[in-house]
Order: sequence, then C-alpha cells, then structure tokens
Amino acid sequence: MAIYVMLTSLTDEGRKTIKENPRRIKEVNKEVESMGVKILSQYALLGPYDFVNILEAPDNKTIAKMATELGARGTLQTMTMAALPVDDLTK
Repeated sequence: MAIYVMLTSLTDEGRKTIKENPRRIKEVNKEVESMGVKILSQYALLGPYDFVNILEAPDNKTIAKMATELGARGTLQTMTMAALPVDDLTK
C-alpha cells in the first residue's frame, strides 16, 4: 500500500458545515474509508491549510478518485502528495 499526505483547506461552505456539525469530520472519514483509503493520522492545522491527513491507499487511482469526490462537494480543496519512506529513497 502507498502512503499519501493530503493537505486540506475548507471553503466558506465547509467552515459553515463544521461549525454547525463538527461530527461531520468523522462522518467524512468513514466515507473516505469506504472508498478504500485508510486514514493513518489526521491533524487540524493553523495556517494556510486546515487539516493534514496521512493516508494509505492501494494506488494513485484510488487516492485521486477519493480526492476528486471530496473536492466536488464544494466544501474543501485538497493537495495530495505521494510519500516515500526515507529508507526506500536511500536504497
């Protein structure tokens, strides 16, 4: 399985949703898992991004489909990057 880092920024609509229903974050996490992507860790951030997620997925196609699905909702924007363990890079 491949590892990915996803940085997420909420739109105005996304901030409104989270304010009115903070549990929505966990609901979306369940939806992500149902798309074949495992959330390894998740943090709220201060700065230009609102969340960082460390994800595990079988391939780029799966992670791209998940990011497209979430982004199409209009409540967030994502930047997703593949991540390599340093040991793999140095081999």
